[in-house]
Amino acid sequence: MTPLPQNSPGISVVVPARNEEEVIAACLQSLVQQAEIAEIVVVNDQSTDGTAEIVRGMATRHSRLKMMEVSELPAGWVGKNYAVWLGARQAKGEWLLFTDADAVHEKHAAARAREIAREREAALVSFSPEQIMETWYEKALIPYIYCRLAKKFSYEQVNDPQKTAAAANGQFLLIRRDAYEVVGGHASIAGEVLEDVALAKKLKGAGYRIWFGNGKGIVRVRMYRSFRAMWGGWRKNLYQLMGGSSEAVTREIVAALAPVIAVLVATTTMWGFTESAIRGLATLAVGILIIYVAYDGELKHNGFPPRLVWHGIRGRLLYAGVLGASYRSHLRGKLEWKGRTYPVGTPRASKG
Repeated sequence: MTPLPQNSPGISVVVPARNEEEVIAACLQSLVQQAEIAEIVVVNDQSTDGTAEIVRGMATRHSRLKMMEVSELPAGWVGKNYAVWLGARQAKGEWLLFTDADAVHEKHAAARAREIAREREAALVSFSPEQIMETWYEKALIPYIYCRLAKKFSYEQVNDPQKTAAAANGQFLLIRRDAYEVVGGHASIAGEVLEDVALAKKLKGAGYRIWFGNGKGIVRVRMYRSFRAMWGGWRKNLYQLMGGSSEAVTREIVAALAPVIAVLVATTTMWGFTESAIRGLATLAVGILIIYVAYDGELKHNGFPPRLVWHGIRGRLLYAGVLGASYRSHLRGKLEWKGRTYPVGTPRASKG
């Protein structure tokens, strides 16, 4: 394990931005108020909205903030990976903080990440942000997905240097520059859709310690502001997040739908055998209650408010639907995101 440098300079933040006019001002304002941050490099990835104008305006008031442009996307690169790679090459700090344009950071966020890095002798510190959800479909799908992810990416196993498990969240990912360069940075994972997980795996595989934890009270994100954006975002990522195989997809869809189907079968069976609507409805009510009670425990374990339990069944249905859509996209060898189409590594397509 490479030792932690002493008295290293401040943090360089890299923010990739592609058509982020609705959110980027709040993100940058939350970053410029942090003394630990030496510079903020916004990489404007061919935005066609007002993103660039907003950043330029803020840069006139904040000397630590600067913007660079992506002129073209080379073959074989995912857009975000290329943007943050350019930003990392431009940045000067010995610590690099990669964050998304829709992330809002508390005043102590960067300091807390550096503190954890020192305490744990970690070359990478990442937070899973607090999720801001306003619509019914956000409240239904996002908590359910994160509860499933918690079963696959345990913080305890990820943070154990003796375990091979590795994960991170690209919405807040602090990494020591020397470690980043040793593993090849984002150039080594240019075509990876799950660049954060891939980078964490590379670091841990190279013998560096990593730390991944809950970011509640540190950084918050509202990931999607429309159903279409939410569906497209998870369709891009979910297949690989959940194992990247037809067997894993099948297990997950069965786990999501089996309790709902079981309740419906039990209800119709009771109704049919007893010819009693009251008994049938009572069976339905008990079955739904059991599903909600189980989900309530998962929500509490993962830091979500109990009131979201009432979205549990809709969450299961949406999850099964978008996971199936993600699988079909990968099977076709093509992913679409923010106006770009990427080839993906599947049995029918090679990665571009």
